Amino acid sequence: MEIWLFVVSIVLVLGAQGLVSGTYNKYRNVLSKKEMNGYEVARLILDRNGLQNIRVEETEGVMSDHYDPRDKVVRLSTAVYHDKTVASIAIAAHECGHVLQDKDKYMPMKIRGAIVPIVNFASTIGYVVMFIGFIFSLLDLAFWGIVLLSATLVFQLITLPVEFNASNRAIKTLDGLRIVEGQERKQVKTMLSAAAFTYVASLLANLLEILRLFISVRRD
Repeated sequence: MEIWLFVVSIVLVLGAQGLVSGTYNKYRNVLSKKEMNGYEVARLILDRNGLQNIRVEETEGVMSDHYDPRDKVVRLSTAVYHDKTVASIAIAAHECGHVLQDKDKYMPMKIRGAIVPIVNFASTIGYVVMFIGFIFSLLDLAFWGIVLLSATLVFQLITLPVEFNASNRAIKTLDGLRIVEGQERKQVKTMLSAAAFTYVASLLANLLEILRLFISVRRD
């Protein structure tokens, strides 16, 4: 039972990563009809929403794009920043979706930001407590270590509406500004759906891992 839970969790994570990588590689080769790169799309969305104070910067890595609400900056990976492709448009618009959430004080985003320190502390302590419990056969202690680790599930659960909402905002904004339309709109939606699935798969994989650990403690 435990080995199958582990295998399924690995398959979920690898499958999601493969899906988003494959979709990204496909649409990074499809040029946008408006011939706008990621920086231009992000800048247009932000300016049209009165967010001239938000910077758009280039960052290293592949799909390392993110919005930093503390520094008020959208960071786009080199390819997304410069390329005039459907993938770049989709990713840039999604990150701007997070900026719009911040502007609107979107509650799930505020909650997620507030619990980050708690989740980080609980998960770190959880691993230590669980390890000590297993090493010294203190199963009650190991059990509470796993309970602490379960805090990551709460964070991942709250992350889902944040990511889905950012993608919905991205599509509506791209429509409103007429940056994409017709077939290109469907391609952007496919790209964002693949990216969102990674969060769902990560949540399910973590849930299965927590369940596997609970079964291991009860069995011992």
